[in-house]
Amino acid sequence: MILTNHAKERIAKRLVKKRKLDRIYSALFSFLKDAVRVEVEGTVIFTDGKKTLVATKLNGELLDLKEIVKRARNIEDTYECVFWDKKLVKITKPRKFLCEIPPGKYYFYMNREKKSMYIGTQEPLLALTFRPAKRWERALFYFT
Repeated sequence: MILTNHAKERIAKRLVKKRKLDRIYSALFSFLKDAVRVEVEGTVIFTDGKKTLVATKLNGELLDLKEIVKRARNIEDTYECVFWDKKLVKITKPRKFLCEIPPGKYYFYMNREKKSMYIGTQEPLLALTFRPAKRWERALFYFT
């Protein structure tokens, strides 16, 4: 999951009170551990009955690690790199980051404009916002 700037600010405001990237993502991981996932018309909602994370699906490709390394080889800028399986998030050059990932097939998504990269066995999501849960989301959580 990649976070928009708005989602980072909302998570920092509602969960962590700090704006450090590692704290924001660790709070996100702990929130998702207890959350219920609901898909509504292409939108994915994660709720714990009190707060809700709203995300949308991204067009990620399922590639072998060698293919991912080829695509990221010539990038010299620093990116926000997310390896979802080991819950690893760093701001670094993609080729350095890819050295830490074990061989295998992963979903891969890269946004060159926003300088973000996602690698993981689950399909990539873009978190749009983090807000208080609506009434129907609170009821959904308590009845599941």
